[in-house]
Amino acid sequence: MSLLLPETGLVFWMLISFSVVFFISAKWGWPVITGMVDKRADFIDASIKTAKEANMQYENLKTEMQLLINSSHEKQGRILKEAAIYRNTMMQEARQKAHMEAAKLIEDARNQMRVERENLMNEIRIQVAGLSVVVAEKVIRNELCGENKQIELLEKMFEEAYTLKH
Repeated sequence: MSLLLPETGLVFWMLISFSVVFFISAKWGWPVITGMVDKRADFIDASIKTAKEANMQYENLKTEMQLLINSSHEKQGRILKEAAIYRNTMMQEARQKAHMEAAKLIEDARNQMRVERENLMNEIRIQVAGLSVVVAEKVIRNELCGENKQIELLEKMFEEAYTLKH
């Protein structure tokens, strides 16, 4: 028996174990994960679309402000001064509002992505833990399939408990 070449029995049981884990993952794990990733991609696409719409609104507002500037140049005297004051305040408010809305949308999208990522990671951890428990249970059942092995394990545990007390 070489340390680098496993025996055929070991290879067989490793192949069986791998097949079981692969089947369970393919049947229940991967579809859930890919579904969540697809939902996340859809959410990101919707967020990008919303941000583009906000940018288009900002551009439209900017274009409207340019038209207001052009029309104000045609007027004279007091009307020109009032229009310039009105234009400046509206432009400032629109910029502030657009910047605040864009910043809020971006921040909301980032927060949502972070929360989704954390939820996804937690779900994956829970699923991996569940699969690990199932695999461990099957391995332990295989290890303790005979009554003699169970008795040997109990005797060994009693010996260890006795030696720890004394």
